[in-house]
Amino acid sequence: MIDVIIAGSGPTGLMLACELRLHGVRVVVLEKETEPTKVVRSLGMHARSIEVMDQRGLLDRFLALGTRYPISGFFAAIPKPPPQRLDSAHAYVLGIHQPVTERLLTEHALAVGVEIRRGSEVTGLSQDADGVSVEVAGGGEPLRARYLVGCDGGRSTVRKLLGVGFPGEPARVETLIGEMELTASQETLTAVMTEVRKTQLVFGAMPVGDGLYRVVVPAAGVSEDRAVPPTIEEFRQRLLATAGTDFGAHSPRWLSRFGDATRLADRYRVGRVLLAGDAAHVHPPAGGQGLNLGVQDAFNLGWKLAAEIEGWAPQGLLDSYETERRPVAADVLDNTRAQMVLMSPEPGARAVRKLVGELMDFEEVHRHLIEKIIAIGIRYDVGEGHPLLGKRLRDVKLKQGRLYELTRDGRGLLLDQTGRLSVEGWADRVDHVADVSEELDVPAVLLRPDGHVVWAGDDQEELRGPLARWFGAATEGEADRGGGPDQ
Repeated sequence: MIDVIIAGSGPTGLMLACELRLHGVRVVVLEKETEPTKVVRSLGMHARSIEVMDQRGLLDRFLALGTRYPISGFFAAIPKPPPQRLDSAHAYVLGIHQPVTERLLTEHALAVGVEIRRGSEVTGLSQDADGVSVEVAGGGEPLRARYLVGCDGGRSTVRKLLGVGFPGEPARVETLIGEMELTASQETLTAVMTEVRKTQLVFGAMPVGDGLYRVVVPAAGVSEDRAVPPTIEEFRQRLLATAGTDFGAHSPRWLSRFGDATRLADRYRVGRVLLAGDAAHVHPPAGGQGLNLGVQDAFNLGWKLAAEIEGWAPQGLLDSYETERRPVAADVLDNTRAQMVLMSPEPGARAVRKLVGELMDFEEVHRHLIEKIIAIGIRYDVGEGHPLLGKRLRDVKLKQGRLYELTRDGRGLLLDQTGRLSVEGWADRVDHVADVSEELDVPAVLLRPDGHVVWAGDDQEELRGPLARWFGAATEGEADRGGGPDQ
């Protein structure tokens, strides 16, 4: 039997597959499309997703193909310089198109043993106490797995088959997007964009290489089916209506449309079937958070689902995926709603936008809003106590190297300044590194495989509770390796 079937080979599905393989879980990814998409839904990664790639040793591959940009103008496109003192070693935006991200994740997934089946569309599912049966288009025997995860986008088939509600607001505004050639000069493009963007922020034409431009323009209305791409003629008409010129648009590489629908799944789990990424939440693209939110869903879910399959997961661990990630998605939905209002050309919205811009001149306000976008301010509810609890730890320098270099295996990690603590009984799941760094302003911290702090202190008896809560029952005879990866 397959351990986990993942529906969808976008960034969320691929990241989840890689996380599961890190723990030896057998994974099959089903993708209905026969070829990778050329559509560029996302333009880059924010700090927390960059950290995730660094934590798993993948970042150099992305840096080699991406471009670093300052974190400027990302909240409602309000032009402000980057905030100071962001709590990350990666305080930049990595510009990298989604098809490149998917290619890099696909290459890594295949290298670690993920099986990807293209042209395999999920058409039905049923589950029982032992597993899930998944029907695939074309007939044949259903595939059998212990778990199924729907990472199949906003129109998720898995979610619909489960009957999970997807309440929220339908799209009220639609935008056309595509890559095409333009005959207009760069001087004309710059002059027209400068004028139009004074009132219409959802508009632009940016060069993307190979003589192509990424063009974004408001649609005339909301289409009945956004899965049907616009035509180049529709683009020309909307450019004329918005900018007074069609820039000589021709020869599109791809064309698409997106709306501002905002929806959140009622549940992230039904028995042995789970949802992640856009299958669980959709929202306007303001702030460029969609791909990042999905990748971080996968990073939270992967080790928990692997623990369940490996048999050491404590009670409630898998359910904590929903209790932790659903509130994060709800917050993203709210901040994108707010940003869309602030980007409206209406006089009232423009007045509020001006006021918010003035408030962002206060450094704490600016940093708070940007941390929402780049997701480094997330704090999970893991209990009361030390201020670090629930937060992810930034990539501090240790005597043994960088922190994120010690997280590559996806295990728990005890950073111990005291040298007196032990993970005996959990050493098969948790590494112990002693005498670590003066940068760590606490005697010791226990990190989950996703890097979030679940205990801070110096008392061995207090430590045993969090070890059991997050890493299951102690194993008799399992000695502390006393030094972890650097021993």
